[in-house]
Amino acid sequence: MATTSKNNSNFYVERNNRNLAVIDELLEKELPDFCGDYFLAIDSQTSTLTRLNYAHDLKIFFYFLMTKRFKSYTSVKQFTLEDLESVTNNDIEMFLAFLSRYTYQDKQHVCNDRAKARKLSSVRAMFKYFFNRGMISVDNAAKVATPKLHEKPIIRLEGDEVYDIIDVAETGQGLSPHQRVFHEKTKVRDGAILTLFLGTGIRISELVGLNNEDINFNDNSFIVTRKGGSKSILYFDDDVANALKRYMDYKQETDLPVGPKDALFLSSQKKRITVRAVENAVQKYAKIVSPLKKISPHKLRSTYGTALYKATGDIYVVADVLGHKDVNTTRKHYAAISDDIRRSVVGKVKLRPDEED
Repeated sequence: MATTSKNNSNFYVERNNRNLAVIDELLEKELPDFCGDYFLAIDSQTSTLTRLNYAHDLKIFFYFLMTKRFKSYTSVKQFTLEDLESVTNNDIEMFLAFLSRYTYQDKQHVCNDRAKARKLSSVRAMFKYFFNRGMISVDNAAKVATPKLHEKPIIRLEGDEVYDIIDVAETGQGLSPHQRVFHEKTKVRDGAILTLFLGTGIRISELVGLNNEDINFNDNSFIVTRKGGSKSILYFDDDVANALKRYMDYKQETDLPVGPKDALFLSSQKKRITVRAVENAVQKYAKIVSPLKKISPHKLRSTYGTALYKATGDIYVVADVLGHKDVNTTRKHYAAISDDIRRSVVGKVKLRPDEED
């Protein structure tokens, strides 16, 4: 069985170190000093990416307070816990309205209701921490209602679109002449990436972090590092195995790094492929196959998750394979009643008894 390589571990260590460096910079320059205690307290309970998102959200919150409520302050470092305690629920509601359109560092930003809800969640978590510790006497953030979120339709590839997008990646049909020049060097890799997404439901961060030695063709399995750092073994079928074998053979033929500690998917510069490069590749092929849909790597994951639920009818299996900690997340995204299910129930409920001959 494949073992997790040191190189693979370093990829996630380096990513976490980058996140920690940004968090430290934000704490030093963009957040009040008392926020240091809060981030220290949640260190063991959250991932570096979660804390980084919190830091960015709180940065905007205190920027709002400085521009709208504490206008005499010239530095965020002037904020005290007494100031935080004085923030009313009305102030926080004004913050949510402010997020609809605001300018920060000469750039204009717009937040939809989902982005507002996330920022409110970050603000609530901070207020709750200081309130529970007895460092403020009132938690006004808890009094603010979450913006009403409308369910977004599940966007995914349907039917022949799954086969078509892999075919486009492998043949280059529909690409511009300029795109075709680069396509010759990337078609085997891109075909393997799309097949892996659609055949396993892997996250883009998990795919980018894969190393050569994480793949085990003896039982068609591979090791992924999930959100939060846990390891899981996933399995794939022969279609995925064949696509991966073609790509690994191609790397050997073209003198690309194939050692046990090297990244599985490489860029044209022979370095580990980036998240952005994978996103761009998926969007490039998806525009040809389904121009009206905004298909991203996550939408390919949705395609797999929905297909797996339809095939098994077991939401717990889907949650486990996709790495969801909460089955309700899976149920929300992948167990929506589809048109074919709606059609299948027609006539199941009888209003009159069947007539006897």
